[in-house]
Amino acid sequence: MGLAVICLLPINRIVYRFILFIFTYCVLSFMKLNYTPFLLEFKHPFGVSSNTRKETPTVFLTLESGGWIGYGEACLPAYLGETTEHTIGFFEKARPLLEKIDSKFELPGLLNKIDLLEQGNNAAKAALDIALHDLEGKRSGKTVAEMYGFAQSEARDTSFTIGIDKEEVIIQKLHEASEFSILKIKAGTEDDRKLINLIRKHTNKPLYVDVNQGWKDKHHVLEMIHWMKEQNVVLVEQPMPVAMRSEMAWVTQRSPLPIIADESVKRLVDLEKLEGGFSGVNIKLMKCTGIYEAMKMISWCKKNNFVILLGCMAESSCGTSAMAQLMASADYIDLDAPLLYKNDPFRGISYKNGKIYLNGKPGTGVEPLPELITIG
Repeated sequence: MGLAVICLLPINRIVYRFILFIFTYCVLSFMKLNYTPFLLEFKHPFGVSSNTRKETPTVFLTLESGGWIGYGEACLPAYLGETTEHTIGFFEKARPLLEKIDSKFELPGLLNKIDLLEQGNNAAKAALDIALHDLEGKRSGKTVAEMYGFAQSEARDTSFTIGIDKEEVIIQKLHEASEFSILKIKAGTEDDRKLINLIRKHTNKPLYVDVNQGWKDKHHVLEMIHWMKEQNVVLVEQPMPVAMRSEMAWVTQRSPLPIIADESVKRLVDLEKLEGGFSGVNIKLMKCTGIYEAMKMISWCKKNNFVILLGCMAESSCGTSAMAQLMASADYIDLDAPLLYKNDPFRGISYKNGKIYLNGKPGTGVEPLPELITIG
């Protein structure tokens, strides 16, 4: 007897519908994980005080459930100490947990379970966090910003990063950044006064100066900060090595500019242990394990009058668009990373006249560019 005839019989119609329901529930509702390693290529070599690189490895992932797809990214610059292999290993460790979750997952509880799977792997956890937030937003029809109670965020000014380079390349980068009202300068060179004087020959725009632990003497640091204040520098980021905690506190107590922690802080627990060493923090999703932890850190900063800089770890538009959802909470914004790459495989936030614009789409608002990437 053919299937069409069977389906006409009342009892078999019930069985058929039950099988169809089970198939739909299992195949479409339960979460499916896929990932793809990718190499993001800089337009110019990207120099900081400790190294120069031409590319950044990252791993993109998708979480699919209930007909929705959430996108995430684990960006892996070398200083994080997290590799592509470790990241994929953590995804596989999380797979059994995720594949037991249906489309009605409870976000904080699931993220806590993921966090407890293993110590470290912050970028991998961030990728899962971003994808789950994207899924939850699509399921609820809300942007991530709306999920956390932020009104539709107005466009915000972001800094544009000028990495350490030869003089002629720095001048070229300054021209490329002409539409941006704020510049972020990577310092920690042999002569940072010369670097800033070079920039001042071409522009008097406000500067964020990121030293990436490049200065070692506290008296030199304080002298430089006083001098930079006269050069229209707005803030100084991580001037000294992480281990120099007492020296950093000495500088912060005397500094006329906000001193922002970067390498010294990954997660909330690090923020709580700073003990006067800084006056603000650069929160990055790849450091802190994602949006959920970032919101905890933002809440702590608000309660403790701590300056908030929202930054990124040279991610593509996938990770950067996720962080941009929180920009209404920030004092300063440094979310220009997608502009530094020539092969950004995602579309999300947009830039115009030095400002970041959210697109208002549910979740993080990103979509992959099929001509550049296929995930899975």
